[in-house]
Amino acid sequence: MDIYISGSLAYDRIMDFPGKFSDHILPDKIHILNVCFTVNGMIEKFGGTAGNIAYSLSLLEERPVILATIGKDYQGYFDWLKKNNIPTDGIKVINEEFTAGAYITTDRADNQITGFNPGAMKYQSGYSLDSLNPDNAVVLIAPGNLQDMGEFASACRTKGISYVCDPGQSLTAWDSRALAEWIDGSMMLITNDYELELIMKMTGLDKKALAGMTRIIITTLGEKGSLITGADGDFSVPPAKVHEVIDPTGAGDAYRAGLIKGLSLNKDIVTAAKMGAVAATYAIEKYGTQEHHFTYGDFLRRYEDNFGEI
Repeated sequence: MDIYISGSLAYDRIMDFPGKFSDHILPDKIHILNVCFTVNGMIEKFGGTAGNIAYSLSLLEERPVILATIGKDYQGYFDWLKKNNIPTDGIKVINEEFTAGAYITTDRADNQITGFNPGAMKYQSGYSLDSLNPDNAVVLIAPGNLQDMGEFASACRTKGISYVCDPGQSLTAWDSRALAEWIDGSMMLITNDYELELIMKMTGLDKKALAGMTRIIITTLGEKGSLITGADGDFSVPPAKVHEVIDPTGAGDAYRAGLIKGLSLNKDIVTAAKMGAVAATYAIEKYGTQEHHFTYGDFLRRYEDNFGEI
């Protein structure tokens, strides 16, 4: 199966402040706030929804096509993608912008201040789905350029291509009508439990109504696993065992990669969700969203340890 991942590419720039923000912010002066935090240094990680999902899929021996934009500082990211056998054909370079970037500063009490520059993500990728074979393709639409998200879904519906709605952090940018139209006709809606509640509030639709618009709803529940809602009702999928919890950031994207891998192998949705749960454990065990490594053989053994033969 040909896999297409629409979403974002970003650099995560992570900094540590050796003190506490609260020691330098005067509550009675926040109307004229002007502070500077000197950090210990900065590390740069590859990130973005499309990049994260594609990376884990590459570890699962897939070659997904990323549909996204990237800025004039693209070379380092392109080198990384090529190193991991991920094609760059679907990525549009925006030469007048920098790549989207998150600037995350964490203090000694684990409080965070984050600045996000959408940069190249403000532009559409302009990728055409005309050449896709509807019988052998799936498009996962993750948070990224909002126009891309809407237009890719529309193109998929027109051409009969299966697509997965993964709204994530884009939810606050949607209006209720457009969000409902986006979901309607998809093969799957995947969210965490908070995002699902927000979707229901925004659209005025309950879970039963949403289930009538998409074939499957998957709700991830963190350490409690995930819940599959389909025509036959709800089915709970337990989490896979994590060897050591280091950083849960990126676990959701890894889950999606394992899930899509299962679908590409024509596995039933429960098995695919279990594959997602196993993929998520590798991300949790490393700091960063594209820092984990495993072979497909490693993955299959860990799956068997948790759920039996695949």
